[in-house]
Amino acid sequence: MVERPEQYPWSSFKSNASGKSDELITHHKSYAELSATDQLRGEAYRALFDTVMVPEEIDEIRSAVQTGTPLGNDRFRAQIEQTLNCSVGQARRGRPRKPDVR
Repeated sequence: MVERPEQYPWSSFKSNASGKSDELITHHKSYAELSATDQLRGEAYRALFDTVMVPEEIDEIRSAVQTGTPLGNDRFRAQIEQTLNCSVGQARRGRPRKPDVR
């Protein structure tokens, strides 16, 4: 969509990265906890965007969003299933595989 987050017109990045208030932006508690001052908070927020995600991570996120599957390891998914008392994610699609008989 854009090369840098501040280029997206509907993003809160500009306000969060600069530490300037914007009447349309309500800062999240996690944002406020980044630092005690606006300047340091803005620096910490900008640093969150300094890393580049590898394509495999992006694919995992997209798959989780598209399938409604929690993104995490097996232990995390097991905890979610226990908490919700139901299976999460998608079952394997298609016919069951035939056993390999050689």
